[in-house]
Order: sequence, then C-alpha cells, then structure tokens
Amino acid sequence: MTVHQNETTFIEVSDFLLNCFVRSPSWQLWLSVPLSLLFLLAMGANGILLITIWLEASLHEPMYYLLSLLSLLDIVLCLTVIPKVLAIFWFDLKLISFYACFLQMYIMNCFFAMESCTIMVMAYDRYVAICHPLRYQSIITDQFVAKAAIFILVRNVLFTVPVPILSAHLHYCGRTVIENCICANLSVSRLSCDDITINRFYQFAGGWTVLGSDLILIFLSYTFILRAVLRLKAVGAVTKALSTCASHFILILFFSTILLVVVFTHMAKKKVSPDVPVLLNVLHHVIPAALNPIVYGVRTQEIKQGIQRLLKKGW
Repeated sequence: MTVHQNETTFIEVSDFLLNCFVRSPSWQLWLSVPLSLLFLLAMGANGILLITIWLEASLHEPMYYLLSLLSLLDIVLCLTVIPKVLAIFWFDLKLISFYACFLQMYIMNCFFAMESCTIMVMAYDRYVAICHPLRYQSIITDQFVAKAAIFILVRNVLFTVPVPILSAHLHYCGRTVIENCICANLSVSRLSCDDITINRFYQFAGGWTVLGSDLILIFLSYTFILRAVLRLKAVGAVTKALSTCASHFILILFFSTILLVVVFTHMAKKKVSPDVPVLLNVLHHVIPAALNPIVYGVRTQEIKQGIQRLLKKGW
C-alpha cells in the first residue's frame, strides 16, 4: 500500500532484511562456531543453576533468588538474539517480519535494562552481607527480593516501551535492509525517511541515565566492599574476597560493552569498520550470559555443593 503525503512516497513495510557482516563475510564462518558454543554454554550453565536453586531447599534464600532472576534474564536475552544470528550465518535466513523485529528490539532493551538493575541489587546484597553482616538477615529478606523484583520489572518495562514505539511509528520509504545482525533501535530507525532526533536522544540520554546510574551504584557498592575487605586481618579472607570482586568487575565490564560500543563508534566514526560494533553487539548478548552463572553461581560454595548433591541423586 502506498500513501502520498507532502510529495513523499511511504511504503508499508512488512519485512526487514538483517544484512550483517557484508563487508567481512568471512567473519560469519569463524564466528559461528564459538558463538554456538557460547550459546550452548550459556543455556546449559544457566539452566543447571536454575534447576539447582529450584530443587535444593537450602538455596531458597534471597541471594539465590536474585541469582535465579539473573539466569532467567540471561536465557531470555540469548534466545531472543543468538538463534536468529546463527540462522543467518548457517542458512542465510536474513528475513525478519516487521512485528518480530520490533518485538526483538523491545525484549533486548527491556531485559538488558532489567539485567543491569538486577546486578545493581545483587551488588547491594553483597554490600550489606560484607559491610553490615549483623543486619543482613533483617535487611535482605524475601520481602526485599519481592519488592526489588517488582521495581526491576516496572522501572524497565515502562522505561523501554517508548523505544520500539518511536521506531515503529516512523515512516519507512522502501529501505528494508538493516546493516546489523539484530534489530537495534538506531539501525532500524535510520531506514526511515523521518527525522530520528527524538529516537537518538531517547536512546542515548535515557540509556545513559538508567544504565549509567546502575553502574555508578554498582561501583560504589564494590568500593565500600573493597574498603571493608581490606580492613580484614585474615590474609586468606582478603585474597578470596579480592578474587571474587575482581571476577565481578570483569563481568560488569563485559556487561557494559554496549555503553563502550556507543562511545567507541561515536568517537571513531568512519575510522572503524561498521562491522566492529555489530560484532560487539552480538557478543554482548552471549558472553555475559555464559560467564554470569560461572562467576556468580558455580564459584559459590553452596551452589557447587547443591549441584554435587543433585548429580549424586541423578546417579
């Protein structure tokens, strides 16, 4: 259907084409294998973590409920992005419907923000546990986790709703090739013949406000944790705590890749191949998901013991 308005022809778009790595086609070949392995690791590790926490009564505590939430978010993010990317790599299935594209866009933005908020709450949980151990049981309760989950859901669902709505209501003039492996907001919006200043502003200002505030609070929590740990007299305890904090910081660095990509591409512009931010965007949806259950879960003694008990029962 074609509509004439102010001498501009608008075409009703029913499908988009995800055209990723066209400048570096060889990337698809070598990236598909590690990407599929990371996807299997992410799904398997998070699945095992969820099952262990669900079946082990000793793990029915606030800290592990937060871990479960993080694993659930990781699984959804992986399933939203990686299978489609692998389908493009292996079977050249680049076509994605209009509504599926904006659904993917919303889930990516919403669940990414929810994951950021969850990590922030988990950092606060560790801060209370280490800096105020005598008050931990009274502060971090099941009610606290329930309220935190509601806050995480409501804040990020409402905040990210405008992202796909703003993009979906743009007029598209027949250009349907998305230069990306995923339906990223700005990658799709650039195809329209409307002014996308509002889309850009909401994406950058809103993203920096929400994700930036989460990262600041996470950093402050671990700063207080490190200060408390360094006051400990037991050398073994200090080493163990520093090792844990270092692992968490590495994960947070991976998790904040999307912010680094935005800054990196904005500053470099044409000096860097457009395929680089596309690659980082794809990896960002699978690397943290694969590492989170290992660092936050398997390295926790109680989780390891719970998995061992389940394996013994299975045998």
